[in-house]
Amino acid sequence: MLPRRKIRLLAVCGILTGVAITLALVIYALRTGIDLFYTPSEVLLGKQGTHQRPFPGQRLRIGGLVVPGSVKRNLHNLKISFRLSDGKNSVLVNYAGILPDLFREGQGIVAQGILHGKDVIDAQEVLAKHDEKYTPPAVTDGLTAEARRTLKQGNATP
Repeated sequence: MLPRRKIRLLAVCGILTGVAITLALVIYALRTGIDLFYTPSEVLLGKQGTHQRPFPGQRLRIGGLVVPGSVKRNLHNLKISFRLSDGKNSVLVNYAGILPDLFREGQGIVAQGILHGKDVIDAQEVLAKHDEKYTPPAVTDGLTAEARRTLKQGNATP
């Protein structure tokens, strides 16, 4: 092989290797920043079809209705815990901070945080629906038919 061709071949191989490494690092960085959406049943039983469950330490978003009677506030700080349900199963959500004004029992919410254990989420952010008729589509899709009827009627209990 001619020295000129050998140099070109090495340059092309070097460029392709650099692009491959860069692409791998970008994909790795994006993977850690993705928050997947789950319902309480999907957290406990896995996604339909694949049965893939989130693992402890994974960042996720979870949506559902706040279970009436489950809200527990700490009187000495801003910590609060409550159960979030989709009509079938429920998970415990712990949050430290100021809740949205629209947060209340029976309310549809989305919490973003980290899964600890099998059914405990430490939330960094809690979002409440903005009016009586709006529920995020992903939350509505994950609710049971009975919970959807209850939400449409404006009756807040799941």
